[in-house]
Amino acid sequence: MPKLRVHNFSVSLDGYAAGTDQGPDHPLGRGGHRLHQWVFTTPTFRKMFEPEVAGSAPPSSTLDEAFAAAGEVGVGATIMGRNMFGHQRGPWLDESWRGWWGDNPPYHHPVLVMTHHPRPSIEMAGGTTFHFVTDDVESVLQQAFDLADGQDVRLGGGVSTVRQYLQAGLIDEMHLAFAPVLLGCGERLFDNLDGPVGYQCVELVSSPTAAHARFTRASTGQ
Repeated sequence: MPKLRVHNFSVSLDGYAAGTDQGPDHPLGRGGHRLHQWVFTTPTFRKMFEPEVAGSAPPSSTLDEAFAAAGEVGVGATIMGRNMFGHQRGPWLDESWRGWWGDNPPYHHPVLVMTHHPRPSIEMAGGTTFHFVTDDVESVLQQAFDLADGQDVRLGGGVSTVRQYLQAGLIDEMHLAFAPVLLGCGERLFDNLDGPVGYQCVELVSSPTAAHARFTRASTGQ
């Protein structure tokens, strides 16, 4: 049965998953890039965003690479929030904005962007189509499963979007990468939550750059 999965979601030691003041110069908020140092040098990441230097990436046998690569396997659609798609807020005053990723985003499948403000879908190079949806989380998830055509759906973020799906108990699997960083401020993943309620930790391992924790819903019996 297809699942809703979270992969490679980085969190600071003090619980923040994004910095403050997101904008064109700070896509992850101020200091937010520090949470993702563990993944930036993996072959998977560099193949997606720096294909011209992918051949010089570190060996793919590292623990960080194994987790980075797992997030790309068996995924047929992605859900993300408005903040992950871009820095604009409110009505779409500038529809020339087509995401942070250039003309060929790394998804290569349908992406549902949750927003309060409708906008026509955008077809991008490489098979990515951004669909802007204003429905509730359950409806968006069903649409994503329909578009995924039997494959899993990845929940990309940002923080508020993951928190909404956690509150609804709809995430089947979740991989969090705890970076050895203190942000001090920003968006906290577990605000208004008592941890990952209804989930069990099925894996906890570490590399020099991150502690990787993988959770599944306890009701799955895994």
